[in-house]
Amino acid sequence: MARLPITKTPKAYVGGKFIRSESRRVYPLNGKKGSFICNIPQCTRKDTRNAVVVAAKVGTNWASRTPYNRGQILYRLGEMMEARSEELAQAIALTGNLSIASARKEVATTVDCVIYYAGWTDKYEQVLGNTNPVSGSFLNFSVTEPIGVVGVIAADQPSLLSLIGLVIPVICSGNSVVALASSTNAYPAILLGEMLATSDLPGGVVNILTGFRHEVLETFASHEHLRGLNLCLDKDEQKIAETLASESVKRICIHSRQTDQAWFDEKHKSLYAIRNFLEFKTTWHPIGA
Repeated sequence: MARLPITKTPKAYVGGKFIRSESRRVYPLNGKKGSFICNIPQCTRKDTRNAVVVAAKVGTNWASRTPYNRGQILYRLGEMMEARSEELAQAIALTGNLSIASARKEVATTVDCVIYYAGWTDKYEQVLGNTNPVSGSFLNFSVTEPIGVVGVIAADQPSLLSLIGLVIPVICSGNSVVALASSTNAYPAILLGEMLATSDLPGGVVNILTGFRHEVLETFASHEHLRGLNLCLDKDEQKIAETLASESVKRICIHSRQTDQAWFDEKHKSLYAIRNFLEFKTTWHPIGA
């Protein structure tokens, strides 16, 4: 008797655990020539709200870690991704939209992105913080603080690189993230969740949802406990996000969904991606008596 293959049952990754959508809905992920691969959880607005609650609970602990420790944890994640790079490449190429060579290039660029921002964790404060010259018998200096929970919506392509490129610069400064993976190929994000679960990154710092942006975009943009948004959207979606985000005065950074190759540009990795989701606190301190 021929053996039946055991297929993966993908789940979203929230709070360090693997969950199904609260609605129990799924949608099919198809491969080459329309062949069925698996069912992806179709997360809802309630799943998004639940993930925000989880991210807010662990955010204080993550922000209180030393920058050096956060860098160690992110570097370890880069090591894990490098060790499983072929598996990640196969996941990216699973749908047949990319060749395996292109998928391997995407994985290599993704790992480099993780290592790049891991190196910045204990250095950005020295660059962005400042001692301000003032005329008087006091000292004035500015230091950075994370803003809190940030919502991320990844591009459809490149599915893994855009997700990491939006998430890592946000969490390296102590923020936590609720992220929506690519709708057309969420499989690499599912695999990333498995790596996060066995990494040293505390559960809940990065929460990965799967599903469709049109169902959860309004929740991302209007949720008052999401203090920032880092999104890949088209022009119509951008208008919705900006309008709803303005009601709760969110920090918002929008990337075009049409510039896939821009993710591979070295200019895309930047200290400003960290600065976008920081607050600056200025302190006045007297000198002498």
